[in-house]
Amino acid sequence: MFLDNRQAAMDGLLEALADSLDYFHDNADRLNRDMREALSPCFGERRKDMRRLQQQARRHLDLLPRDADVERDDYLWLWSRLKSFVANNTSVLTNELLEQERVIMQSLSTVMTHSLPEDMEPLMEQLWKNCRATIRVLHDYQQQKKR
Repeated sequence: MFLDNRQAAMDGLLEALADSLDYFHDNADRLNRDMREALSPCFGERRKDMRRLQQQARRHLDLLPRDADVERDDYLWLWSRLKSFVANNTSVLTNELLEQERVIMQSLSTVMTHSLPEDMEPLMEQLWKNCRATIRVLHDYQQQKKR
């Protein structure tokens, strides 16, 4: 079954959210305790919001869940580990997490260019706020490291 543009945009957003959750979970042990504790609430909220969005996408857009791209996840994990050998592990992780937030925000922007059911709007706003909060935590951490 082919996806229309609206379904494809929503699928891209769901994939970006899932990728960010997987990356955080897979690399949580590499983060220092303070950073992990600061980010955990953001990613816990994201997990709940993603599940709600999956349910709404299925109900309103007839969008069925897709299987994770395991090879891509493994590649991203390995690439991050390799970069950590050359650079500061925490800096690599922070930059990767910031990049994922950028991808999520782009995906959210793309979804918002399509007509969505009214009850999906608050969830889109919540996801946007979650990205902003996560970015603030990451930038605050970067600033603390510079001092």
